Amino acid sequence: MGLSTHVLDTMHGCPAAGMAVSLFTTQGDSATLVRRFVLNQDGRSDGPLYDNASLRVGTYRLVFEVAAYFQARGVDLPEPPFLDRVTLDFGIAHADQHYHVPLLVSPWSHSTYRGS
Repeated sequence: MGLSTHVLDTMHGCPAAGMAVSLFTTQGDSATLVRRFVLNQDGRSDGPLYDNASLRVGTYRLVFEVAAYFQARGVDLPEPPFLDRVTLDFGIAHADQHYHVPLLVSPWSHSTYRGS
C-alpha cells in the first residue's frame, strides 16, 4: 500500500475532513513538493500518497494546515494561533512495507505514530 495518512480532529472527535496537506521529499535542508491535497470525509487522501511501486527509501515531510482547518470549523483561535501548521519529518527505511502516518490534532496539541 505504500504511504498513507489520516487525520483525526480530537477537539471535535471526528475525521479532519477538508484539511489541506502537502507532501514533500527531503534531502538535508532541501524539500521538494510532491503534491498538495485535501483530506476527504474520512480524514484521508483519496488514494495512497505513494504506492509500493513508487515509494523509495528516504526522508519525507507532511505539512498539515491545522489553523486554517480549525478556523474553517468556526474555532476562535488566538492570533497568532498556537499551532498554525504541523510539520512531520519521517524516514522510509523499507520501501516494500506500508507506512501509515496518522495525525491526532487539536488547536493546542498533536500526536503521531507509525500506524498500520
